[in-house]
Amino acid sequence: MLLILPDILTNEDLTLARSLLASAPWEDGRSSAGSQARTVKNNLQLPHDCDAAQQITARVLNGLNRSPLFFSAALPLRVFTPRINRYGDDNNHYGNHVDNAIRLKATPEGHTEYVRTDVSCTIFLNEPDEYDGGELTVRDTYGSHSVKLRAGQAVLYPGTSLHEVTPVTRGERLACFFWVQSMVRSDEQRRLLFDLDMNLLKLRERHGECAETTALTGVYHNLLRQWAST
Repeated sequence: MLLILPDILTNEDLTLARSLLASAPWEDGRSSAGSQARTVKNNLQLPHDCDAAQQITARVLNGLNRSPLFFSAALPLRVFTPRINRYGDDNNHYGNHVDNAIRLKATPEGHTEYVRTDVSCTIFLNEPDEYDGGELTVRDTYGSHSVKLRAGQAVLYPGTSLHEVTPVTRGERLACFFWVQSMVRSDEQRRLLFDLDMNLLKLRERHGECAETTALTGVYHNLLRQWAST
């Protein structure tokens, strides 16, 4: 399932991010790539522990916590610490690749934990008219989908997808990316649960709470109970 999430970051968040990124300590993005991806990756990233990355990451996580759409679609169990990247000049593209299935994440307590990359997410940090190219292109069983969103918006897509970032030929593309280990591993099952949840909301808006919505809510939670691992 490919899904657009509107307004994960506020205008205040974006203003702060752009200010921090103006003097950010960028490094070679290949340092975090797997062996296959490293051969096609050509961008810049912020170190995890720099001030700019930590402040932007905090805003991103707060934005995700405010989004019921993100929770319904991703059903997050663990979220890999968001990373910040830049495409432009000589570091301007990321060729076709599939993300590593497992990532190692540092916890606030100083430990590490594994995150299975069920869901990938990109949040755009600058406006699409500020650069040419730079589309996120995701390929699935239904074909190829190109995504280039307004600043503050996000796209969710299955971590199993073949995808790329096309070359940036003018300006710079700034974005945040991360992965989610879902309580429900199967993309097909997550899609069914999401569709059921969204249609339940519409039924409640139209008819209020009734016997039918109560029964369907039970179906949703019983399916989630059957499919989820926590």
